This record gives sequence, C-alpha cells and structure tokens, in this order.
Amino acid sequence: MAVEYVQSLARGLRVITAFSAHRPRMSLSEVAVVAGMSRAAARRFLHTFVELGYVRTDGKLFELTPQVLRLGTAYLSALGLPRLGQRHLERLSAQVGESSAAAVLDGTDIVYVARVATGRIMTVAISVGSRFPAFATSMGRVLLAHAPPDELDAYFAAADLTPATPRTVHTETDLRSLFASVAEQGWAEVAQELEPGLYSLAAPIRDADLRVVAAINVSTTSPERPAQLRDDVLAAASAISADLASTDLR
Repeated sequence: MAVEYVQSLARGLRVITAFSAHRPRMSLSEVAVVAGMSRAAARRFLHTFVELGYVRTDGKLFELTPQVLRLGTAYLSALGLPRLGQRHLERLSAQVGESSAAAVLDGTDIVYVARVATGRIMTVAISVGSRFPAFATSMGRVLLAHAPPDELDAYFAAADLTPATPRTVHTETDLRSLFASVAEQGWAEVAQELEPGLYSLAAPIRDADLRVVAAINVSTTSPERPAQLRDDVLAAASAISADLASTDLR
C-alpha cells in the first residue's frame, strides 16, 4: 500500500457512503455490516461525524445531515454540467410536462447532478446527489453503453445486479446485449425496471472530444410517453453537449 494512503480516511468515507436512498437511517450494527468493519470502528467514525455535523442520531439510529452536500460542491462546480444543463432541463420539462434530470456514473451507481421535478413520480424522493443502481436506470444504461470495455468489465465485476422489480433486466449477458443496442441507437428506455409504474428515456451528453460524460432523461408514469418524447430528449441532450463542448469543460 502506498505510504500516501490514509487508511482511516478511507474507512471513514466507507461509513459515509454506506448510507443511500434505500438505507437513509441505520443502526450502528447495520452501518458496521454495510461498511465492512467492526461495531467498535463504526461507532468511532459515526460519533466523529456526529461531532463534525455530517451525521445525526436519536441515540439508536444514524442518518446523514444536509452538511454532507458540501463534500460534493467542489466537484459539481468543477464539472460545470449542472450550470450548463439546468436551463435546458427546465426548458425540456416545461415543454413536455414531465420531470427531467442529469446524472453521471460513480462506481456502480448513477448520481443525480441536476433535476427538474414536475411532481412526485417515485416512492423515494429524488434530489441532486441521489444514487441508483446504474444497470436498472435509463441514464445508467446510456453511460454504461458508452463505457470502454475494460471499465465495463470492472463494472460487472463490482456491481450487485439484484433486480429492483420483476421486470428488471439483470443478467450480465442480457445487459451487455442491451448496452450494445443502446450504443447503436443513441438512447435508452426503461419500463418499470427501477420501480413499478415508472418509465423513462435517456440520451447521452458528450464533451468536446465526443466522450459520453453524463446523461439526461425524462421520467413519467405513462407507458406511452417515453417514445413520444424521444426527439425532445435527444434535442435537449444535443444542446447541452454543444454548450459543454463550447466551454471546453472536461
């Protein structure tokens, strides 16, 4: 291990990232299991984060506080995508009357970096910073479809492909075939694979070198809407890509 590697910092970050939309509040034992450490170690890290204001507790359960958003502020500012894409997403949502969002790939998840909501469409609240398994989402499939072969291999080696619904495509063979189709057609559509009753369509965002660096989507509860909105989503993605390329933000 390199001498510059700070093991305690890495373990502390594992505690922070143990929390998710599916695990917003956990007991000490649950945090220890998810983070892969002893209860004693998890307790020390949790109470340190409580003192720093990143975690709060009622004495039994722990949860993150809004202060953790400060950890991502520098990244989002450097990325530039939220600033560039927000107005296009607002225009898209106003035009089609549906929620829209932008996300990037982070490990085996997608992370929302911008969103315009027209109403509550999922049982789990979605906001900037929300994470979902990439393979089960339209934006995740767009991003994985354009990942280099070695990165895609690493993704499958690390990803938990447990299906979110009975409709979720979740085997590596089927997903690889699906990603190939997405790359060829230039968009991805998901029907009730992340949550029952939820439909979405996503398109890629490219930088000045034509690399896919993010994706946008529209989400709806109507099964007919994604196909109807395909041209609108592709146009918005093209506009954001043009802005991103012109500012040379990479």
